[in-house]
Amino acid sequence: MLQRIQSIYLLLVVLISGGLPFLLSLWVNNIGEDVFAKDNILFLVIFIGSAVLAGFTIFLFRNRKLQFVLNRLNMILNLTLLGVFVVRSLNISGESAISEKGIGMLLPIISIVFLVLANKAIKKDEDLVKSVDRLR
Repeated sequence: MLQRIQSIYLLLVVLISGGLPFLLSLWVNNIGEDVFAKDNILFLVIFIGSAVLAGFTIFLFRNRKLQFVLNRLNMILNLTLLGVFVVRSLNISGESAISEKGIGMLLPIISIVFLVLANKAIKKDEDLVKSVDRLR
């Protein structure tokens, strides 16, 4: 059923990962130019991959276990993206190419929060179905 709360959480992840990286800058470089996800192919692929995976997971409402596992995989994907952002912003050489961090660097954190909420709702549904099966 698509009207469940986890479907709404996953739809929010699709919107956050698929649309907002094109609107919000990741950081501002030393020259003063905004850097977006579309400027780096790695960031673009990971953001779009996360959005596609969340969109695909919405329609797996009949197989809750697979939905739960794919959400975990999506969390790992977003954590990887967050790690790349941290390494990129904390350049070890001492001279950073990033002068100001943008709000776009927080998008993986927001996606992870909604994925955790979706997994909580999926687990709640799974527990409800198991409890009903025990009564039969």
